[in-house]
Amino acid sequence: MAHATKEGSFRYLKRFGTYSKDFYRFNGELFFPSLGIGTYKAEPYKEDNYIINYAEAIKTALRNGINLIDTAINYRYQMSEREIGEALSDLFNAGELQRDEVIIASKGGFIPLDFPFPANPYGWIHDNLITAGLARAEEIIIDQHCMSPNYLRWSCEQSLRNLGVETIDIFFLHNPETQLGYSDHETFYGRIEAAFELFETLRSEGKIVQYGIASWNGFLYEEEHTEYLSLAHVVAIAQRVGGENHGFKYLQSPFNMAKPHAYGYPNQRCGDGNYYPLMHACDHFGLTMLASSPMLQMNLFKRPFAPKIREILSTTELSDIASALQFARSAGAISAIFGAVNPAHVRDNAILGYLPCASMEGMTTLMRDAYAV
Repeated sequence: MAHATKEGSFRYLKRFGTYSKDFYRFNGELFFPSLGIGTYKAEPYKEDNYIINYAEAIKTALRNGINLIDTAINYRYQMSEREIGEALSDLFNAGELQRDEVIIASKGGFIPLDFPFPANPYGWIHDNLITAGLARAEEIIIDQHCMSPNYLRWSCEQSLRNLGVETIDIFFLHNPETQLGYSDHETFYGRIEAAFELFETLRSEGKIVQYGIASWNGFLYEEEHTEYLSLAHVVAIAQRVGGENHGFKYLQSPFNMAKPHAYGYPNQRCGDGNYYPLMHACDHFGLTMLASSPMLQMNLFKRPFAPKIREILSTTELSDIASALQFARSAGAISAIFGAVNPAHVRDNAILGYLPCASMEGMTTLMRDAYAV
């Protein structure tokens, strides 16, 4: 099978029978681990982005019960996807893993450039997007973001080549709110609709299974904010484009101790006219949420956590990093995605597989009075 399946993801989880019974979650289609591995690297111009290889970390995750891999074409100028492809190829060829056992998510929207970094990035954009007919100049926002259907098709197909797979399980439209403030709402949501029409075509071609939106703050802002995204509006577009069986099934948004708004800040209007937090709105609209940035790009660790936090999370014997991941995977998201390059760090995080999630009472205690944006 060219993509993840219920049967394959269930076959995979059975290898980890000693893990806590709540480590894997079923969304009606796939069994997800409550921790996923990501390949985002901040500060892309740093030299270490050219020498660090994620392949061994990806292999370690897959050997330790973590079969959700999250990436994007623009991460490290396409190198993250290529290193994932290297890791998958090794494991597939060795017979350690089958394609239907691993859930692969990637994203399109940001312009990736290429490795090595081009001497003239603006020339690269002109030659590879505008001259190639993938986008008009006015569709490229601040020289970094584009949602034209031709570009998104190229992005998806390039990601398939980078990853060395036939099908991407979840294809996210990446931070579309980047365009708000540069495009009026009518133009912006028109571009979302055109993107979703393309995604439905890509589904029919077998290049993606489902799609979603990966956002940073867009779904977490107050309704009056320039970059606010209305989930109800986006779902209505998906229904108009794809009908009852549309493929808009996933949403990715940050959730961590410093940014818990997806759980407790009621800013998304649902069908009853009332406002609910993003996690609740996802449930209302039948979407599966993945939590990104569980460690807030390591900004959570400027000082040690209070002992009370680890006590509430049942992580008294573990690190603050493990506590942050425990928090992020214990609310309404199906999985919390952490980034790691060092295989030893992946093994450390996988220890949470043996630990039940935190109680909802404990989570409520930690998040109380922490919902103002």
